[in-house]
Amino acid sequence: MLKREIKLPSRHSFFLFGPRQTGKSTLLHSLFNQKTTLYYDLLHYEEYRRLITDPSLFREEVISRHKNITHVVVDEIQRVPELLNEVHSLMEGGQAPYFALSGSSTRKLKKAHANLLAGRAWTYHLHPLTCQELGERFSLDKALQLGTLPSVILSEEEESSIRTLRSYVETYLKEEIEQEALVRNLPCFLRFLTLAADENGNIINYSNISRETGTSYVTVKKYFQILEDTLIGFALLPYSKSIRTRLVKHPKFYFFDTGVKRAILKKASVPIERGTSEYGKAFEHFMICEIKRAAEYKEKDYSFYFYQSSNHAEVDLIIEPAKGKTLALEIKANPNPDISQLRGLKSFVEVCPQAELFCVCSTTRKRKAGMITFLPWQEIMDLI
Repeated sequence: MLKREIKLPSRHSFFLFGPRQTGKSTLLHSLFNQKTTLYYDLLHYEEYRRLITDPSLFREEVISRHKNITHVVVDEIQRVPELLNEVHSLMEGGQAPYFALSGSSTRKLKKAHANLLAGRAWTYHLHPLTCQELGERFSLDKALQLGTLPSVILSEEEESSIRTLRSYVETYLKEEIEQEALVRNLPCFLRFLTLAADENGNIINYSNISRETGTSYVTVKKYFQILEDTLIGFALLPYSKSIRTRLVKHPKFYFFDTGVKRAILKKASVPIERGTSEYGKAFEHFMICEIKRAAEYKEKDYSFYFYQSSNHAEVDLIIEPAKGKTLALEIKANPNPDISQLRGLKSFVEVCPQAELFCVCSTTRKRKAGMITFLPWQEIMDLI
């Protein structure tokens, strides 16, 4: 099994959130010894039916556990949010085991006003595989076309990977949206999902999407929030010195995985050709996801933004640490980007003079031109 970069505690309770098929269950099984761990998998219908009917059974069983049982794992906790009250009660009672609570959606927990244990359990997120985790098995072209979900990227057959992606999209729509009744008008949401995937990495124009889906502006904003709450994507806010301005301006939106985004658009089976604009957009998408994953696994207190000047000069990613210098990254798939393509970086330094400016690209060697450092994309992780 590949070694994951995330560092989970063995002597503290925690939540582990992440999209379906990122490897949460596999990771938890590898982390905890079967002889000292009590497992509850809420994807198993009998287990789910038993505990949703009477959540108190969970507390009774944990209290009656063998003395060697030090940990309790609950997979897909969002399916029975009431169990969190039982976990809280056990924690208050003394001599409680350590709890590992995994889930693929925070929305159902929020909707049920679930007890999130008031800080007694730390929170972690698991993502698709990173290039460091894949090591020699990593292929950039494959990652851009198919993404890096473990079941997809580790498959030896491309056709199998494509089928898995198609199934993933269908399963997500059925289980996370339809079964949990997150939206009343599923056909409308499906039209929205395709548009959201097509606009991946662009500044969200809620009005245009509202018009094209035939629904309201408010509903479109709600749909994007559903994607965030079900961990299918994330918003990137615009950079501004004013926090108020950041909240007012429209964000960009990125899906959590390049392959899932392409599967929604029914393009997973179509190779992406180097040198095309589609390749460049996929490379930017991959790099932003990769950088955010690395920062989270290293537990860095970073904030992430994009920048757009008044004359529409852009910078793909701004990394603002809690202390230290801000990093401004323009991401180019080209091995030798022209300095004229980087006017966004020149504009940003006028707003943030102390920022370090980087062009992250496919160059093989680091070089510097004026204030801008051209960096091989693999080396940006060393700065995170």
